[in-house]
Order: sequence, then C-alpha cells, then structure tokens
Amino acid sequence: MYDLIVVGGGAAGMMAAGQAATRGKKVLLLEKNEQVGKKLLITGKGRCNLTNDCDIEEIINNFPDNGKFLYSSLYTFSNWQLRDFFAKLGVKTKVERGNRVFPTSDSAHDIVSALKKFMEENGVEIRLNSAVETITVKNKQVTGVQTKDKKIYFAANILLAVGGKAYPTTGSSGDGYDIAKELGHRVIPSKPSLVPLEVKEDWAPKLQGLNLRNVTATLVIDGAEKKEEFGEMLFTHFGVSGPIILTLSRDVVNYLGRHSIKLRINLKPALSLEQLDNRLQRDFAKYSRKQFKNSLGDLLPSKLIPVIVQLSSIPATKFVNQITRKEREELVDLLTNLKLTITGTQGFKRAIVTVGGIDTEEINPSTLESKLVQGLYFAGEVIDVDAYTGGFNLQGAFSMGYVVGNNV
Repeated sequence: MYDLIVVGGGAAGMMAAGQAATRGKKVLLLEKNEQVGKKLLITGKGRCNLTNDCDIEEIINNFPDNGKFLYSSLYTFSNWQLRDFFAKLGVKTKVERGNRVFPTSDSAHDIVSALKKFMEENGVEIRLNSAVETITVKNKQVTGVQTKDKKIYFAANILLAVGGKAYPTTGSSGDGYDIAKELGHRVIPSKPSLVPLEVKEDWAPKLQGLNLRNVTATLVIDGAEKKEEFGEMLFTHFGVSGPIILTLSRDVVNYLGRHSIKLRINLKPALSLEQLDNRLQRDFAKYSRKQFKNSLGDLLPSKLIPVIVQLSSIPATKFVNQITRKEREELVDLLTNLKLTITGTQGFKRAIVTVGGIDTEEINPSTLESKLVQGLYFAGEVIDVDAYTGGFNLQGAFSMGYVVGNNV
C-alpha cells in the first residue's frame, strides 16, 4: 500500500513524487516509457527552457485562458524557488533573451538527471514500461491503479500527470483524458498549440532555413488584426515556425477551417515608412548603376532577396537609377507587409503543448485534488491550462507537481 502513486514521469510527476517522499510518504511512480523525462529532454531544442525570470503575475498572464487557476501553485512554488531547487541539486541556471531560464550547461539531460536524483535519494520507487490503464475507485475514494499488463497497485492518493497529446513520440497519447472521463471528469476538447504553421504561398519553402530576427508578425483574421508579436521567426519546407509564430499559433488553432487566416510580416519594424523609404533611396543611390536584383544586399538576407524581387512590381534586371518613386513606395509596402496565407498546422506531432484537457472547474486549485473523487490529483498538461513559449508551461508543471507533493 502506497501513500501516493504518480502516473507519469514528466516534470509534474517527478516533482510531485520527490516532494511527497521528502515528507516521508511511500511513493510509487509509474512511467509508460523506458525512461522518465522523455519530453523534458527535447524541450528548448534539448536545452530545456525550464522557467522564466519574471514576476509571478506576468507568468500567470502568459497562460491566456486559465492562468488564475495556477495562482496558488505559482505562489507556493515560484520560479525563483525552482531555480534554487535545481541549484541545490547541482544544476546552475542562466537567464537569456526574453527572461528565458536554461541550465548553464545547455543540457536538458542535467535537469532530468537532477529530478531522478531527487526522487531516488528520497526513496521513490520508479517502475518503467508501466502504462496505467485504469484508476480504481470505491465510494468516491481512489483505491489504486491497474496497468495494461494487469498489475494492480494500491494507494490512498493518486496523481494523474501523463501530459496531453503534444509530441506523441514521447508517449503523450491523450490516454489521461480517457481515464479522467471514466472517473466522471469533464474534458475540454484538445487542440495542438505552440505549433508550426503551414502556408499556401509557394515561395515560402524557397526560404527554408532562413531565420529572421527583430521582425513583427501580425495575425489577421477575416481582414481584422487579431494579435501582433515581435521577435524571431523561421521559414521551413512547409511554412513558418520560430518563437513569435508559435505564440501566434495559440490563436490560429481557434480559427482554422472557419475563417480567413493571414500573417503579415514587417521585415523592418524598427523603421517608419518614411525612414525605410529614405534608407532605400540611400541604397539605390549607392547602387544606382546596378540591376535591382543586385541592390538589396545591404538591407536583406541574401536568401530573401530573390523572393522579394519576385514579389515586387520591379523587373529584376531593371537598373536602379530607372526605378520610379511609385515602384519604390510599393517596395516599402512589400517589406513592411509581406503576406502569408495560413492553411493549417503541423498538428500534435510538432506541437509543444496541448490546448484543452481536464476541466479546471472540477479541480481544487489550492491542492489540485479532484472535487469529484477523494485522493485523486491532477497536474501538468493533462489539465486545461497552457501558456505561451518562454518557460511558462514547464514552470506551471513544476509548481503543480510541488503542490501535489505537499498535499497528499
């Protein structure tokens, strides 16, 4: 008989298991994969953006729908406490652009190793390749779990922390939703979020691998501006990705299939239209005897120039000193208003997080215990809470795991 069984060995699960064990609880962690922390290992491109160095209110604001649900969790175990937690386990951290926090080693393996150490030193029993099929309940009180290989384990408390549907190769299959439904919980339909976007334009794949910094992307729904992001984006063989695109994707998934969705890219947001026009005039004066296609090297990345030339109204071989004012003004508009038509996303296979999950209305935000079943807890992505990029999702998972570990 265990005090706590944790179903899922991700960020929330490992934190909860270790924290409960520090309080003398007998804890069993069941993980369906052959290793714990499989999704953690690929976060932040293998560097693990574990939190964000901003104040708690800003973290909450980066959870667009249900951020207030995490109020208690984040104030109980903050981002500063999380960094101190890992420091005590020998993992130093650093702050990068956008207040993103990474291990100094730039290795997600160090984060997973530290969490394993935390659990093992406190006596957590870890069983791998153990997929849970059902949680057993009697008189609205959990009694244990049954795995898919028909093994039964008994416990007074159970934490369901199996993640959502994002990155199914890491074991996130959405099976936690089915388990929760069987126990009477409402599950909000899931969608992929923080996901690369597919576009219609055939010139976009020609820019595959081009990373643009300090640009502005504006999401336009049915002709109306919805949201704007400034920062970094990446062109891919299917469309666009990168931090600002992933952030905008959170809104895109809500409109797909029912609305016209476009992206408007401003390649030079630091310049006003007049300033950009003046800049072009200076460059054109400098390269007055060259053809148009050879005059943009000071202004744009070389890979982008043929596309801009193709999309402009100016013939590629036209000499710069023959370009009219009207053509130049149209070029300014193109550089500040590069349009892309969104046709879809790369789905759960490339999504970082899941929108949707177990309804927060049926979970006690102070303890994360189910309001329907005594001794049943939820934490992490399986709950209907999701944030933008920047380390917020992982911070939420760690904070929730800590709260469960303290309350069982």
